[in-house]
Amino acid sequence: MRVVVADDSVLLREGLVRVLGEAGHEVVGAFGDADALTAGVAELAPDLALVDIRMPPGFRDEGVRAAIELRRRHPALGILLLSQYVELVYAQELLASGSGRVGYLLKDRVASLDELDDAIERISQGGTVLDPEVVRQLIGARRDPLAALTAREGEVLQLMAEGRSNSAIARALTIGVGAVEKNVTSIFLKLGLDESAAAHRRVLAVLTWLERAHG
Repeated sequence: MRVVVADDSVLLREGLVRVLGEAGHEVVGAFGDADALTAGVAELAPDLALVDIRMPPGFRDEGVRAAIELRRRHPALGILLLSQYVELVYAQELLASGSGRVGYLLKDRVASLDELDDAIERISQGGTVLDPEVVRQLIGARRDPLAALTAREGEVLQLMAEGRSNSAIARALTIGVGAVEKNVTSIFLKLGLDESAAAHRRVLAVLTWLERAHG
């Protein structure tokens, strides 16, 4: 397969280039940031892109956002995400089309080069490859996402849904702003909204509450 690799770590990027070449794949490009990846795919027309989720400049979600956009522009492009983290929001978006040729493996759990090569082969044949931990968290996210919230967290989330700021929530519940912030952070964690979605977590949390309340 014609493959491009995108990872900000030079050592990991060059290591992937080497092992992929030894496995018989043609590595046509290696990039250290998402913008270079996007431009490289347009120019080189690879069959598969191996992409780290967190890349420069923000080291938050640049890689996976680029992967989603690349999949939109190039529907036949295979995507294999390699990450240290499970990013549920974007994993669900990338998998939403159901068209296959997608993989998501956790770097620390790739036990052998054969496992990586097998994932690439399965993606090339139109399959989907998911790390068991990714599967576990995706299944968990399908359960009632609010069931794990405490009564206080439920109150805080309801007031968030009413558009109240943390200070307004603190006044309404007669608690400190610091206590509200701790509850909000806990809500984000329990709903699987990690820091990669920082700009959207409050909105996503409210949408989850609204779907449950009015669904």
